[in-house]
Amino acid sequence: MSRMQRALISVTDKTGVVDFARSLSALGIEIISTGGTYRVLKDAGIAPLREVAEVTGFPEMLDGRVKTIHPRIAGGVLAMRSKPDHMRAIAEHGIPPIDLVCVNLYDFEKVAAKKDAPLEELIENIDIGGPTMIRAAAKNWQDVAVITSPSDYAAIVEELLSGGGELTGATQWRLAKQAFATTAAYDRAVTNRLAEIPPTGDELPATLDIRAARALSLRYGENPHQSAAVYASEATGIAGAKQLHGKELSYNNLVDLDAAWQLIAEFDAPASAIIKHTNPCGCAEGPSLAESYRSAFEADPVSAFGGVLAFNRVLDAETAAEIAKTFIEAIAAPGYSEEAVTLLREKKNLRLLQVRAAPTGLVVKSISGGYLAQTPDAYRLSRAEAQVKTRRVPTKEEWSALEFAWKVCKHVKSNAIVYARAGQLISAGAGQMSRVDSVKVGAMKAVLPLHGSVLASDAFFPFPDGIEEAARHGITAVIQPGGSVKDAEAIAAADRLGLAMVFTGVRHFRH
Repeated sequence: MSRMQRALISVTDKTGVVDFARSLSALGIEIISTGGTYRVLKDAGIAPLREVAEVTGFPEMLDGRVKTIHPRIAGGVLAMRSKPDHMRAIAEHGIPPIDLVCVNLYDFEKVAAKKDAPLEELIENIDIGGPTMIRAAAKNWQDVAVITSPSDYAAIVEELLSGGGELTGATQWRLAKQAFATTAAYDRAVTNRLAEIPPTGDELPATLDIRAARALSLRYGENPHQSAAVYASEATGIAGAKQLHGKELSYNNLVDLDAAWQLIAEFDAPASAIIKHTNPCGCAEGPSLAESYRSAFEADPVSAFGGVLAFNRVLDAETAAEIAKTFIEAIAAPGYSEEAVTLLREKKNLRLLQVRAAPTGLVVKSISGGYLAQTPDAYRLSRAEAQVKTRRVPTKEEWSALEFAWKVCKHVKSNAIVYARAGQLISAGAGQMSRVDSVKVGAMKAVLPLHGSVLASDAFFPFPDGIEEAARHGITAVIQPGGSVKDAEAIAAADRLGLAMVFTGVRHFRH
């Protein structure tokens, strides 16, 4: 590429644009600009500076919809310098060659993030001229540099200064690929958001579009012989969490942290969750975070060793002091007090993650040859909708315990069984091939007394044996979805054993 003579600058994000334009001017590069960008540059004293309307001989019109879409701009960007007929054509029509295009786009995603944004506002924030200029410049990358991000300004100026006003072909090719990725992402954002609009809006898109930037390379995957990385679609949830302390995260840490974070989101009162291999081995609510953690930990101290934690409140010094008594791999919380961070940093390897709540999106899993997608399991139990099926109605204390157990049960691998008291997980039976075995495993794992606890089951009991086994360990009430052809037998067993039993009508499988 020969020395740059002319640049088109039209940006929505004006971060650093004045300094960038000033650096280009110092290199003798004429600047053409539009609308708000032109005014900003003019007020900053940037010269030489021309407005697009001066170049095209045609005013900006239609509320700014028509500015750069004009042969005297597009021709200057698309003309291939290596083709004499191209250069003769633009010279014949007095079209100035444009050597650099600096454009970023209307912030459609900011508007799209508003769930109640009217269609008219969404449409008005779809950029037309910007993507056209970006794609035109990227198509002619051998002759035109295209810049779509303020983060590139400094490096481009440095290369122009060291290269006598020229960029290398490698740089222009890198910028072109980045430009096409930018317009592709923009079009995806528009397509995905408009697909949500009635009357044809659908919770599940016709085309599953997964796009996320690699945020972190991991040492290995689930096992040392597997490669892995974290891809973040936004700065929320576990994928977008900020690590405040500790050694690098592992694949399994992240899977467990996500399980813990999803579980803790179920609770409104101060709550703590302890996860081991994606299953809760401790979970509790309390009047304070520290009290909830002590209750969660006492349910299974052995399994808690080497586990991951999640909290739904800013982690304070009292809770941190309790955590420091045992070995924990990682913690997810919305924030940490200064005292808590100071205490926990004494644990050199303990990973501390600050997490922002993530918006509810599709749940996606890979299978061989494709993906499965579903809406999230966001159901919350309403006591008014639950049906008591036994002669005995749950007591006030039992209702509280059943509601708590139901929240936890949703986050245990199927077949899932949870023993609980009000505000405290006692034990869980997870992932067994028969439901009665999950009942037995949960009882076997219990450290705290089961007598007087309640039982939650993520799906119906196909036979009364699971209820009978649980009753043998002293439970007083059961919560389950119901829906089995043998529901009557389960209800009869509960009545015979003096248990209260509630049907929710909603299943919570977690495979």
